[in-house]
Amino acid sequence: MEVAADGPSAVTRCETMRPDLVVLDLMLPGLDGLEVCRRIQRERPVPVLMLTARDSETDVLVGLGVGADDYMTKPFSTRELAARVHAILRRAERPGPGAPQRPLRIGDVVLDPSSRRVRRGDEPVHLTPTEFDLLRHLASRPDQVATREQLLAEVWGYRDGSGTRTVDSHIRALRRKLGPGIVRTVHGIGYAIGGVEDATS
Repeated sequence: MEVAADGPSAVTRCETMRPDLVVLDLMLPGLDGLEVCRRIQRERPVPVLMLTARDSETDVLVGLGVGADDYMTKPFSTRELAARVHAILRRAERPGPGAPQRPLRIGDVVLDPSSRRVRRGDEPVHLTPTEFDLLRHLASRPDQVATREQLLAEVWGYRDGSGTRTVDSHIRALRRKLGPGIVRTVHGIGYAIGGVEDATS
């Protein structure tokens, strides 16, 4: 484990070390956590767990919008931090069970599980590992409604049901990147994706 005391050194260490995961404090001297997250995501997608004392919905969306996979508000326990880190690493290292490997088309969006790439029309779309897994999970079960608790368990690996706001924030991030018509809200229940087709046919 390596520790950086400020934003610029965090960017430099990520460039040289190529870490498997970054735990990033939002309030860093030199460069704030949001700018550090932007810069370390330019070269390659790296899982980021962002830590902050601010928990407003705007702050959460901004953090997720620059590439963070999850967001923890201070104070938190070491045990909770370790559980979040392990869950993010599990998602980044292996595909979800039963997920189809053929490319899928949802409107003008094409999702390729094998390469973990997404295009909207002719343009590539950068998704964080968590955003990709959330999209793939919903697309692999077309027209099936998933509750927030189910998504937390299947995508995040959280079994205690906490963090439902995290799901909502990631759905908003997907809609911002892919368009509002991709993920459907089923009010009072959860989310679903319809109109999924095999992109190879």
